[in-house]
Amino acid sequence: MVRYQQGVALITALLVVAIATIAAVSMATRQQLDIRRTGSLLHGEQAYSYVLGAESWAQVVLARDLRESGIDTLEEDWSTQPPVSFVEGGSIFGRIIDLQGRFNVNNLVAGGAADNEAIDRFKRLLRLLELEETLADPLVDWIDENIDVRFPDGAEDETYLLLDTPYRTANRPLADISELRLVKGYSAEVIEKLRPFIVALPEATPINVNTASAEVLGTVADDLSTSEGEALVEARGEEGFESVDSFLQDPTLSAKNVAAASLSVTSQWFLMVSEANIGQGRARLASLIQRSARGVLVVRRQREFIEAVVPEVDDEDEQGSP
Repeated sequence: MVRYQQGVALITALLVVAIATIAAVSMATRQQLDIRRTGSLLHGEQAYSYVLGAESWAQVVLARDLRESGIDTLEEDWSTQPPVSFVEGGSIFGRIIDLQGRFNVNNLVAGGAADNEAIDRFKRLLRLLELEETLADPLVDWIDENIDVRFPDGAEDETYLLLDTPYRTANRPLADISELRLVKGYSAEVIEKLRPFIVALPEATPINVNTASAEVLGTVADDLSTSEGEALVEARGEEGFESVDSFLQDPTLSAKNVAAASLSVTSQWFLMVSEANIGQGRARLASLIQRSARGVLVVRRQREFIEAVVPEVDDEDEQGSP
């Protein structure tokens, strides 16, 4: 009987030790996971603080440029792409993009009604990119305030309500280019082709001829080709055009009907794209910035901006960066 009791006590002791061991291992594992999770959160917040710092840097650079320069070109400090900067625990990268070098799709509608001049310009861009001009009408219908279908290729509620997942037209300006996915005819391939040349801004904006691409410059007048747009880019050189008048005097535009009011040599709208990598944390930020007489203001932030691309770093950059 005594031996039996001793055997039970031994087994009980072994069970207690096994349970205690399992509990200890479980607690240690959970603690390690909590430590790693906390570290990742801290690194992520630290990375986000760095991209906010890059945003502040962009505001300072743009404000200084406004004081020192009467035009905006791609050779100014704000447009120069800096190398990757190495900070404690990681790196940070950022650049400023002039959004007025692109066609603002919200220009298609002015005062709630279609703007025929802007529509013609958008159709030229579609032609230059080898896309169908018919894409203009459904986009105008999406933005304008009425429910009248544009002839012949427009689309209003009756088109979208027949879809498997029905919805209505926005009847307001686009908030972001990604909204094009809802518009008739704008497939992923079409949007990808248009994306480098268009933007959706909260107000009507002129095109900055000093920062626009050859494709966008090819829309300023009818019958302009991409090669003529490239000639305009070459003509502006590094210094840019001093005024819209000097741009209009270029031989490429002789005898062309160009609306000077829709052009500019300065910009007010910019995009700051930045990315920081700290430890296991990563933060990406796209900041829409407006520069005006009121100052340089951040209008909108978008975290995890998928278009931010960190360039490759060679040995010279790594040794020479702060």
